[in-house]
Amino acid sequence: MRLDAVITDAVERLAPDSDSARLDAEILLCQTINMPRSYLFAHPEDVLDALTRDRFERLLKRRLDGEPMSYITGTREFWSRELLVSPATLVPRPETELLVELALAEIPREAEWQILDLGTGSGAIAVSIAAERLMCTITATDASADALAVAAENVRQADLANVICLKGYWTAPVTGRLFNLIVANPPYVRSDDAALQDLRYEPLAALASGEDGLNDIRILATNCTALLAEDGWLMLEHGADQQIAVADILEAANWVDIACHNDLAGKPRVTVARRNGK
Repeated sequence: MRLDAVITDAVERLAPDSDSARLDAEILLCQTINMPRSYLFAHPEDVLDALTRDRFERLLKRRLDGEPMSYITGTREFWSRELLVSPATLVPRPETELLVELALAEIPREAEWQILDLGTGSGAIAVSIAAERLMCTITATDASADALAVAAENVRQADLANVICLKGYWTAPVTGRLFNLIVANPPYVRSDDAALQDLRYEPLAALASGEDGLNDIRILATNCTALLAEDGWLMLEHGADQQIAVADILEAANWVDIACHNDLAGKPRVTVARRNGK
């Protein structure tokens, strides 16, 4: 079958469940034949042999079964950088870039801050901050050894010497240290949320956090206080309907200067707070 016919067939099959059916089909085909997308446009008449078509069909079936494209390709773009991902890590979302944006706005360009990224996953946040604030040291923690291995490889590929990856549950690996800034994209989905079915390929431990989705945010609100230097910032991503609950949790834990910031879609997404007021 010709390349253009393969794409047309795949698009028809993907269209009912994908908003980017053509792009998905083209990327999967490019991965199969190990060629750039430009090749598909320049050589639509090329014919796939039977073995290559079988390889493409296996990739296509994974996508038809609902597996995220990022897990099939092994990469995801975040903050204009191509990052490795795996089923051990969440797929970095565009809305999480707000966390990076807010952090960079707070960190002076020549600062030599100590920064903590809790639950780093693929290392998307840590790598993005570290690449733009080379004088800072970013410590990235994760309880999953498999996730931390992905983060470490992303750090290596970015050629960054200012990121330290440590294994452990939340703040356990950094007890006794002080940081100027702590960032985290913790689990915040309710454990009974039907949306978890659509996210079934991603690690549940990185998504769900108790009946109201706020168990891990409560832990961070309590444990991070002892880790921040005076006037240090805590920045937490959360669900679009959780800003009031998150503010209440932080206020109860004696955080001050609590403020919520909206993502590009206008939804409340990141709440920031200070250890002490100015």
